[in-house]
Amino acid sequence: MNRLPGLALTAVLGFTAACSAGAADKAGVPADPSPRAPGAPAWEKVAPSAAGLDAAELERIAARAKTGKSNCLAVLRDGKLAGEWYFGGTEATTTQNVWSATKSITSVLVGIAQDDGALRVDDSASKWIEEWKGTPAEAVTVRDLLSNDSGREWAFTTDYRRLLAAQDRTKFAIGLKQQHKPGEIWVYNNSAIQTLQRVLQKSTGRDVARFAEERLFRPLGMNRTTMTADRTGNAQTFMGVNSTCHDMARFGQMMLDKGRVRGRQVVSAAYVKAATGKPSTKLNAAYGYLWWLNRPGPVLSPRAATDLGGAGRPAATRGRLVPGAPPQLYWALGLGNQLVQVDPETRTVVVRLGKMEPRPKPPTFGPAEAAEVVTKAVTR
Repeated sequence: MNRLPGLALTAVLGFTAACSAGAADKAGVPADPSPRAPGAPAWEKVAPSAAGLDAAELERIAARAKTGKSNCLAVLRDGKLAGEWYFGGTEATTTQNVWSATKSITSVLVGIAQDDGALRVDDSASKWIEEWKGTPAEAVTVRDLLSNDSGREWAFTTDYRRLLAAQDRTKFAIGLKQQHKPGEIWVYNNSAIQTLQRVLQKSTGRDVARFAEERLFRPLGMNRTTMTADRTGNAQTFMGVNSTCHDMARFGQMMLDKGRVRGRQVVSAAYVKAATGKPSTKLNAAYGYLWWLNRPGPVLSPRAATDLGGAGRPAATRGRLVPGAPPQLYWALGLGNQLVQVDPETRTVVVRLGKMEPRPKPPTFGPAEAAEVVTKAVTR
């Protein structure tokens, strides 16, 4: 990131404070306290060996997760729970903020809306964001917002201080200027992604949190998961979903099963493929539609989702987000290394939720460690 020592430190502290569900900031309360869904069927639990996994390797990985300040770790294969671990007094029902893993949930909500015919990712976002009509922002498509190459205004203090200080975060994000033409630069832009709240609400005619509850959380049995709102009631689409290890595992399993849950197509297989099957922009091979990929090519800001120290516009490197891991891996990632990892080839899902660290310090547990389930623990 750009070197702004005092300013960056202040922004980090401000980010932590603004994202807490404290009296000074009501962001973090449920956006729509609708009745909770009935519980989904319990996971079928199997021994690691029965799932084609090495039990000793899983225990080694779990031990590393514990020392890496994790709250929970879950490993699934073929839809069966082959191992789960809880640390620091947490349990299966413990909820926490998954931070920017929220973005991947937002991506799926856009996919559901597209399946319904409410929008197309190639539509101009100005179709629902009237303030952008007749301005340079009219060129921004929904796809650009999903791909983080929209060219919307970005600066560290804009994304991590001004956005979080705003009473109405959607209005603030919409009111920023168009800094570049869409497709010219890639940057991890929280404000741009928050504008998808307006796109989803206007296109579907539904409160976004209620839409998520009815069309995603309830069908999956994510009965302990809620979206949170800013202080004016707008659902937060860039961060703030509260969930559990089990619920996020249900989300990952749905993606692994190409959008299908217990015989119901929640989001189309075509959208899952478009969101995770290849890079959404030539600028960053590690990014799909608000999902992180392990595809080879130019890689930009792989730490941006997990570490405030990774925010900014560094030069691209070439390779993969996790060198040595299979290219088809993909992740939902959040601050402090919250993660959901999906591997279509080995049909594994890994979920790790942990302590919130704006700038994680070793030891920690992130995508590279989670990938060892695939590279070291799979035996068949």
